[in-house]
Amino acid sequence: MSLGQQLAPHLPFLRRYARALTGSQQHGDSYVKAALEAIVQAPEEFPRDVDPRLGLYKTFQAIWGSVNVANDDEPEAGTEGGDNESIARARLARITPLPRQALLLTAMEGFTPEDAGYLIDADADEVDRLVAEALSEIEEQTRAEVLIIEDEPIIAMDLETIVRDLGHEVTGVAVTRDEAVSQARSRRPGLVLADIQLADDSSGIDAVKDILSEFTVPVIFITAFPERLLTGERPEPTFLITKPFQRSTVKAAIAQALFFDRATVPA
Repeated sequence: MSLGQQLAPHLPFLRRYARALTGSQQHGDSYVKAALEAIVQAPEEFPRDVDPRLGLYKTFQAIWGSVNVANDDEPEAGTEGGDNESIARARLARITPLPRQALLLTAMEGFTPEDAGYLIDADADEVDRLVAEALSEIEEQTRAEVLIIEDEPIIAMDLETIVRDLGHEVTGVAVTRDEAVSQARSRRPGLVLADIQLADDSSGIDAVKDILSEFTVPVIFITAFPERLLTGERPEPTFLITKPFQRSTVKAAIAQALFFDRATVPA
């Protein structure tokens, strides 16, 4: 089996990690593209002494840590002017700190502390310390009002518990597209958790599109088939959770989505 064939099944999940790490589809996919180009240009340098997935993420981490490949020439909305200082501040605000990287690699991507340590050049004990630091930081994070779009009662209840345990407030639980849009209009959320397939065969994606057409809000999609939404061929979710999910995965995704959102109100 060729190296490309070995890596192909892992690419959707690397895209998920890259987007969560950078806070955008565009920037995340740019780093993934750069990592793949590096592998193509120098296949002999690809780590062969580890699992292909681990080697793929290691190559990505090297690119992430050494090269600015995202299109960062323009300052983000809210910065004053286009001077170098404001652009630098905007870039700095998008950098995911090392503790967050450790949390995403373990909680979202499922790497062991040992493997995560290999990826970020730390030992397992250091990874555990970094994850604990990230979780401690999350406890102090800005609070948000969260709309849950989920038609399975048990899953909706589980999500509601996780959200409340993090100190956020649930504005409501919607089970259809129309209900989701109506609830968002009546009480504007600061975060949306959305299932893909809803009770009346409507789409959570369509519900989110309707909501985003009226105002901007960070969104985390939840699906049993993440690879279908992570092809890199069209506008896709920045934050994505795989069903069945771990509570730690949901917490990490919520924390990271709010980390990049400047509209949340401090508690």
